[in-house]
Amino acid sequence: MAPELSEPLPDEARLALAHTPQSVRGALTTLLEFDARLGRLVSASTEPMLGQMRLAWWRDALGMAVSDRPRGDPVLDSLGELWSGRESGLVALIDGWERMLEEPPLPREAAMEFAEGRAQALADLATLAQLDERVAENVRAAGRLWAVADAASRIEDENERKTLLSLGADLPRPARLPSPLRGVAILGALADRALKAGGAPLLAGRGAALVALRAGLLGR
Repeated sequence: MAPELSEPLPDEARLALAHTPQSVRGALTTLLEFDARLGRLVSASTEPMLGQMRLAWWRDALGMAVSDRPRGDPVLDSLGELWSGRESGLVALIDGWERMLEEPPLPREAAMEFAEGRAQALADLATLAQLDERVAENVRAAGRLWAVADAASRIEDENERKTLLSLGADLPRPARLPSPLRGVAILGALADRALKAGGAPLLAGRGAALVALRAGLLGR
């Protein structure tokens, strides 16, 4: 059964959620929704300063005690319910997205920090699932690939795409992920395939379904 969503998510994210067990699915759903919200905020910012101000609102909100935060935003409310005590990874995600507000062309350093921010937030799922740091590092590896491949598939500037593809080629590949994190394994496997295809969308082509199936079953 597909989870109820308060933010629209791409098909590969929905596929990852469908392969994520109930014990972790709520936390991953909320994280992906938050990531999607930040991505749309950055994309809609015509001036870097405006985007930075909007990101600062989220950073400030997550710095408050859950009981003191504004109520009524479904993503913020879910973060308070499912991610309380793990705000450092969420702030890293915000910081990563902020690097995408830099004046073009996108520097490789900024692209790497963007990838690290997304990866760090995902890695906290290993803690939620009571898994060790070795697993968390493999989640980070999958998260970096996903971040770079997703950005490469959406970015319009060809030189910036080349920067992302070069970075993606140099990133380490994750080892097998355990059952609670098979959804993350799917994102990493699809990202690896997309990078090798020159920045194609993560689910482009007939082979994508087989890659996702294998990752869902085997964890890589």
